[in-house]
Amino acid sequence: MKIQCLLLLACLRVCVLAGKYSREVNEPKPSSDEKAVEFRIARVNQVWEKARRMQLSPVRLAELHSDLKIQEKDELQWKKMKVEGLDNNGEKEAQLRRNFNVILAKYGMDGKRDTRPLENNYLKDHEIKDGDSFDDPKLDKLWNKAQTSGKFSSEELLSLKREFQHHKDKIHEYNILMDTVSRTEEIHKNVISPLEGDTKEHTLPQKHTELKQKMRDLNQGFERLRKISHEGFGEDSDFREPRVIELWDAAKRSNLSEDELDSLKEELRHFETKVEKHSHYKEQLELSHQKLQHVESLGDEDHIRRNQEKYNSLAEKTREMGYKMKKHLQDLNNKISRGLVHNEL
Repeated sequence: MKIQCLLLLACLRVCVLAGKYSREVNEPKPSSDEKAVEFRIARVNQVWEKARRMQLSPVRLAELHSDLKIQEKDELQWKKMKVEGLDNNGEKEAQLRRNFNVILAKYGMDGKRDTRPLENNYLKDHEIKDGDSFDDPKLDKLWNKAQTSGKFSSEELLSLKREFQHHKDKIHEYNILMDTVSRTEEIHKNVISPLEGDTKEHTLPQKHTELKQKMRDLNQGFERLRKISHEGFGEDSDFREPRVIELWDAAKRSNLSEDELDSLKEELRHFETKVEKHSHYKEQLELSHQKLQHVESLGDEDHIRRNQEKYNSLAEKTREMGYKMKKHLQDLNNKISRGLVHNEL
């Protein structure tokens, strides 16, 4: 009997210890009050949380979300590369850091005073108004000539305005990148350790190559706008969206074979559909936000709840679509860049 009691006590002790060290006990249970984390990388998530507290429009917030999602994906891939012993010269790491700084500057989160208007209404940006300005004298002069030339229908003027707006955005992105590179170079000059300086110096040529390529793209883009403004849209235009037109022009300058170009052209058609669908969702998101603000001013709780749910659903779809579109754009750029590099060699 005594032996049986001892065996029973031993079994109970084992069960208690098993319970004490089990996964259920030792892994913290998520608190019902704990806020869900949007991004896995801490600094990316911090930027997102800060942006939510800023006065960003719903469309701009959705754009930031997709940019941060791309950044996080690239950083996680880089961490795997490091584990595999790749990127020893730090070139990929420097590019990721630069991309992150560009995102901060693009959305006014780099601590510098942004002289641009605080917010733009996405719908108003796609209207044609007298006195439209693109913050660049050459662009403004060209746009005014195109508007008064009588060569364009209302629909064609809207398409042309999208191209001008796209070029304006590219100028802004170029200025951000140039500023980021300049600040990075200033930091490099102040590096004390010769070894660290050598490592960082290795990445500078790539940064300048990227700047030169962007400047070439800007010059080619402006030349295209100048030609269209004077001659009108050609009947043989393959695409409507500025980004797609730009990609196709770059592809034709590359070393891709005829078969590769045909395949890429088909892919660009699918991509253009994706871009147009994303633009439609951004317009719907802006409209939904305006309606939600109106309903909130009326104070009907049930009506507010229904509109809030619709708005949240649209915001989620717009973010996801934006990510897929930008990921596809990244893949297309890489594919065409390989052909351009091969052509230059």
